This record gives sequence, C-alpha cells and structure tokens, in this order.
Amino acid sequence: MDWMEQARKAAHGTVRRAEAGLGPLRRAWAGPGRERDLVAQSLKAALAAWVAWAVAGWWLQAPVAFVAPWVAVVLVESTVYRSIAHGLQQLGAIAVGTVMATLVGLVLPPTVALALVLPVAVLLGSWRRLGSQGIYAATGALFVLTGGPVGLATSAARIGEAAFGALVGIAVNALVRPPLYLRDARASLRDATHEAHDILTAVADGMERGEWSADDAHEWHDRALRLGGLVEQARAAIGHGRESARANPRRRTVAAQGDGHDDALVVLDYAAVHTAGVTRTVLEATERDHREEWPRRTVAGYYAAFLRRTAEALRLYSATRFGQGDAERLEQVVEELRRMLEELRVRLPGVLTDDPEDVASYGSLLTQARRLADQLVPLGG
Repeated sequence: MDWMEQARKAAHGTVRRAEAGLGPLRRAWAGPGRERDLVAQSLKAALAAWVAWAVAGWWLQAPVAFVAPWVAVVLVESTVYRSIAHGLQQLGAIAVGTVMATLVGLVLPPTVALALVLPVAVLLGSWRRLGSQGIYAATGALFVLTGGPVGLATSAARIGEAAFGALVGIAVNALVRPPLYLRDARASLRDATHEAHDILTAVADGMERGEWSADDAHEWHDRALRLGGLVEQARAAIGHGRESARANPRRRTVAAQGDGHDDALVVLDYAAVHTAGVTRTVLEATERDHREEWPRRTVAGYYAAFLRRTAEALRLYSATRFGQGDAERLEQVVEELRRMLEELRVRLPGVLTDDPEDVASYGSLLTQARRLADQLVPLGG
C-alpha cells in the first residue's frame, strides 16, 4: 500500500502548490493591493501588444509588424514616467543599432557585418544616456543583419514600427488605469512604525519585570538594527510612489495622498536610530558579568513607562498622519512625554554610582530618551 500513500502525498502536494499559485489571484480579487496592480499591468501589456499588432500587422500589413507589439509590451512599465523615459531610450538604441547595421550591411556580407557591428553595438549599450535600454542597440542590429536582405526601406519600417509600438505602450499605460503606488508608501511607513512600536514595547516589558536575558537584549537590538532597513524600504517606496505620479493623468485626484510622507519618514528615521541606541545600551549593560541589577529598580519602571508612551506616540502619529487616528489622544500622549522626560532628568542622576560604566549607561539612556522625545514632542502641536 506504499504506492497509495505516495500517491496521496503527491496529490496533496499538488493541491497545496495549486492553492499557493492561486493565492495571488485571490488577493487580487479580494481588494486593492500589489497583486491587483500586477494583474492590471499584465492585462494592460497584453492589450498594448494586441492593439499594436492589430494596427501594424492586420490593418497596415507592415513588412516587419512584429516589432510594434514587441516594443509595446515591454513599455507598459510600473509607472507612466518610466514608460516615457524608457521609450525614448529604447527608440534611440533601436534607431542607432538599426542605422549602423544597415550602413555596414549594404556594403559587406551579413556574416562579416555582424562580426563588425555587434561589438560596437554591445559597447554602445553601456552608454549611460541609454540606461537599461542600451541592449536594444545590439538587438536592433541583429534584426537587420539576420532578418533577410538588408534594405533602407525595411530598416526605416523597423524604426517606424518601433516608434508606433512605443506610442501604443505609453498610451495604454497612461490612459488605462495609470499606476499609482502611494498606497505602497503608506503601507511601508505603517510597517516600520508598527515594528518600532513593538520593539520599544518589548524593551519596556522587560524593564518593568526587572528581568531579561542576554538573548532577549540581543533580539531587541537585532530588531532595532533591522528597523533601519524597514525605514529604507519606506524611503524607496515613497520615491517610487512619487515617480508614479509624474506624467500621470490621475495625479491631481490623489495629490493629497502623498502629503506627510516625508515628515513621517523623518520621524521614523530618528526613531530607528534612537531605538537602536536604547537597545544597544541595554545590550552592553546586560553583557557585563558583574551587573546583577541593571537598571536600578528606582528608575527602571519609570523608564519603561517612558518607552511605552514613546511607542504609543509613534503608533498614534502614524495613524493620525493619514487621517485614521485620534489627534486629541496624540496630544495627550505627547504632553505625558514632556512630563516624563523632565522626571527622568530628575530621577536618573540620583541612582548613579561612582562606577564610570554606570554613569555611561544611564547617561546614554537619558540621551536617547531626550532625542526620541525631541522628535515626538512637536507632533502634539
């Protein structure tokens, strides 16, 4: 019966893989998101190719009609601005490669012309002004020298059809659900904010209990270091979202959606740096073998409360910045931060000993607390 068991496991694995493959389609159907954007872009690319072929191949019966849908499909880019920029670069590369191959191919046999033209075309492809589209110089040259007799009319048709395909690809991308990715920027900012909130809350929990291991401290610090990566992802997403609004017909209707992204990024950037500072101080103090009681219980609970309020302020700020939070509650939490920072300034010096490491550790905690508060206090207005 082993074969039946193996067949059952194989069938179960096939079902799991099928479900995993259908997952993105379900998410695309369920609501707006990355999966729906990808499906939309795929359908638009197919539409652009179909329109270009219908006109160039079916209606006009152009001699090299395949060039038009080929260019159209690759120019349905992730943003309208990128479609336009890459379209111009691609047309320039195709034109240069085609002209160069045509001139050489008219006077030399195709095999000899190919050996002479391709190295130059590939080298030209690395020209900075052509960007990522430089490879199409070599592609254009290959089409000329391997696609039959070389002629001026055929080469001119190739360039013309490439231009038509680029026009179709750009037009479809700009007029049919032009892509906007401001939602991705907001999601990235929320992810980074939630992680900062969770790290600070975890450190606060440990301080309130008065017990944590070196492994706990390492985990907190590792998460704080990775938080910087999340902030960088948010910065990249904001840049992509801003690019998606350039040359986009929908930009006026959603212009306000991008407001506040830069301010939120600045706050998160500082929060990531100073959260890493807090966790580094805790880690360094925890790793000292002779530190059996750190921080002093007289201040640990209060510092934990400060971190918890800081975490809450970050969470409320993220929600309020995009119209989903309680602005009054944010003001209350920020006011508490002002008061608690002042209390920390009073309490911390009272627990210091003559140990230089003690002074350094508590001084670092107070410095990081002040810097975190400096970024969050203005949020309350």
